[in-house]
Amino acid sequence: MTEQVILESTPLNALDRCDRCGAQAYVRATLLTGGELLFCAHHGKEYAEKLKTVSAKIHDESAKLVDAK
Repeated sequence: MTEQVILESTPLNALDRCDRCGAQAYVRATLLTGGELLFCAHHGKEYAEKLKTVSAKIHDESAKLVDAK
């Protein structure tokens, strides 16, 4: 199993930080060129359209922020 496959299958946690602002990451974009970018929900939403064009896969856990009552 390669390191990239492990990263893609691992859920994001509180130690994963946004590459833009340092907040907790809820979005992982695996790039077509290799590597990944992590974003908080705010920046993930802000860059969503651009990320779709350069990413092989986008893992979005921002739904965790919704208060389910």
